[in-house]
Amino acid sequence: MFRNYLTLAFRNLSRQKAFSIINIAGLAVGLASSLAILLWVQDELSYDKFHSKSDRTYRLTAEASSLKVASVPAAFGPGFQEITPGVVANTRLWREDGVIFQKDDKRFEEPNTFYVEPSLFEVFDFELLYGDKKTALSDVRGAVISEAIAIKYFGTADVVGKIITKGKSEQFTVKGVLAKPKGHTHLPLDVLLPFAHLATWDENVRDNKWGGSFKFYTYYTFDTPKDATQLADLSKKAVALFHKNSQELQVQFGFQKITDIHLHSQLMGDLPGNGSYQYVAALTVIAVVIVLIGCINFMNLSTARSARRAKEVGLRKVAGAARIQLIRQFLGESILVTMISLAIALVIVVAGLPLINNLVGKQLSLNLAEPRLIIGIIGVAIVTGLVSGIYPAIVLSGFTPIKVLKKDVKGGAGGSIFRNVLVVIQFVISISLLVGTTVIYQQLSFIRGRDIGYNKENLVHMNIHSLEPDRFVKWRAALQSHPETSKVTFANDLPTNLVSGDEGVTWQGKDPGKQTIFATMWVDENFISIFDIDLMTGRSFNHELRGDTNNIIINETAANIMGFDAETAVNQNIMIYQQKGMIVGVVKDFNFKPLRSAIEPMVLRANTWGNTAIIKAEAGKIKETIAAMQDVWASNESLYPFAFGFIDQDLDNMYKSEQQISTLFGAFAILAILISCLGLYGLSAYIAEQRTREIGIRKALGASIGNIIYLLNTRFVIPILLAMIIAAPLAWYAMDLWLSGFAYKIDFNWGLVGLAGLIALMISLVTVSYESVKAANVNPVKSLRSE
Repeated sequence: MFRNYLTLAFRNLSRQKAFSIINIAGLAVGLASSLAILLWVQDELSYDKFHSKSDRTYRLTAEASSLKVASVPAAFGPGFQEITPGVVANTRLWREDGVIFQKDDKRFEEPNTFYVEPSLFEVFDFELLYGDKKTALSDVRGAVISEAIAIKYFGTADVVGKIITKGKSEQFTVKGVLAKPKGHTHLPLDVLLPFAHLATWDENVRDNKWGGSFKFYTYYTFDTPKDATQLADLSKKAVALFHKNSQELQVQFGFQKITDIHLHSQLMGDLPGNGSYQYVAALTVIAVVIVLIGCINFMNLSTARSARRAKEVGLRKVAGAARIQLIRQFLGESILVTMISLAIALVIVVAGLPLINNLVGKQLSLNLAEPRLIIGIIGVAIVTGLVSGIYPAIVLSGFTPIKVLKKDVKGGAGGSIFRNVLVVIQFVISISLLVGTTVIYQQLSFIRGRDIGYNKENLVHMNIHSLEPDRFVKWRAALQSHPETSKVTFANDLPTNLVSGDEGVTWQGKDPGKQTIFATMWVDENFISIFDIDLMTGRSFNHELRGDTNNIIINETAANIMGFDAETAVNQNIMIYQQKGMIVGVVKDFNFKPLRSAIEPMVLRANTWGNTAIIKAEAGKIKETIAAMQDVWASNESLYPFAFGFIDQDLDNMYKSEQQISTLFGAFAILAILISCLGLYGLSAYIAEQRTREIGIRKALGASIGNIIYLLNTRFVIPILLAMIIAAPLAWYAMDLWLSGFAYKIDFNWGLVGLAGLIALMISLVTVSYESVKAANVNPVKSLRSE
């Protein structure tokens, strides 16, 4: 029986070549697009799931005022476990920036250097290629390095017992080599140093402080997974514990499942590389709808051509075939088409993976040797075949012999209404994707072009790795003495994604019950002029005035929160952590975080210790400025390698994920229209074929080619116009939801729906017109003779 169904299916496919090619091509492109998306989605959803305790391991987070941070004070790790039954392990990590390691003549800055506790291996399933997990982090001068780091410095992974030097002279003995993680993780561990060593110089760890710095990533593994109610109770317990030991700050705490960190965490201090659940959800929907468009093509063409198979159905029923047998046959044909499409789709995906990886910045792979993946792909293909074939199978199997013999069979389900509905659905999806792509592009263009409150052009920065006032003075003199680097300012950080903040600012009239956290930058007297920031009132800092070390400059938002305006704020007395000072200036608000966030109150403090140098290059002399910076670097720095960056590029990189999503949306919108037009082409060819006699009579009566083209094309205009009307509110809702994540955003332009609809309409009419022109050019004599 199965062999008979298969033979019939192949015969029908070969008999109707054009119909088969359109269906296979549409489904192949749809399946290839969806497989590529699902590979990316699977990759995004896999983070930290390889840990055996991932379902009951949580990270502690903190929230104070408008700040939400991924780390907490040092004392929380052991302190919370002591009072909480059910905690089976806890571990803390602290990431150190700007660390240089060297071995002989090899020297590199390793950004993924962490101080960790031995309990790291109790909480997470990180394995060692060499060394013992139980003792590798117990030696105060021991280190664990990744396999990649071992090969980079030593040329081999078997390096236990070797010496690696941190900084200029601090030596550590390699006690273990980390194996490559079994899956993706939010913790990019390259160099692990013992917490016991951190305790020798960090007072937060040494004194087990509850206040002070919120910089320690803290994780707890519980005996069982926790639901939302239990996590809320644990959060209250953490708040009570903190306030019992520290009265400095009103803080709320939360517990975040480690498998949620990658996609559901946009916190201050988060490690780089996190994704977005919104984008995962959006692309998953796109993957489904693109396959759906291919399925709609199949249903459309199958039902449109149903009259051609009516005689076959009638004869088989007369011969005794049951309806269920016919349904099985037609579903079998549908699944066969899908399987052929799947084979082509796999070839497309494998060939296109390098381009896809370059686009999304990943290393996706299609491992066809993995049983789960194969089962999943085949399952998707079977479901696709059933979805696309079930309705045509029901329609075709429903013909009755008596109607077939009387030739009382219409070429479609319920006439053309059903097919028009399917066409509308296709173009609702296509138009919505086009609108979404355009809105994302416009928002990104708006961000790039928006006045952020300072001039980002020609600003080159480098980290001088200095927290010492003497070195700061030396560096300033060296850079200012060179004509290409004389326009220089020093700050503790860049104003592109500022994360530091202070709550210890008080002023006359401050509500003692209100907690305000001020974003804080340490800047020198040249900062305002180099960045071309508008100084509304007052003055900048003056390094010759010793009193300026306690004075501050604030932004407009801070002045408003304090109850002042720009004029009255200047010379107001303030107190910062018990140090008296005053406000010496007010600057116009400028953005120091991504435009997803509204401008927060800000305090500028006088910088006397350097850290980051920002040079204003002359227009057209970027190369000369960088060369001069390198010369100054070579004369003043022997440990760190020379590195630099550009403020404008840093700002663009903040929106890299949005740029990738915009490109993906655009690509899939084009594919959606392409697949939809394949279906339209098939429908137009069929309609032209069905109306051959009508076209011949019209031409014989004097109709022009233009009249015939107009006649055949107008039936597709109304469905596309209806799709525009339906797509408008859907596109608005989706894009309004996305734009809500930005504090500064464009207004939704309803004209975009009309433009996208017009583009879809023009493309579809061009597609349909090909068959219309062919039909219109046929000699009427041949048309009538064929009937």
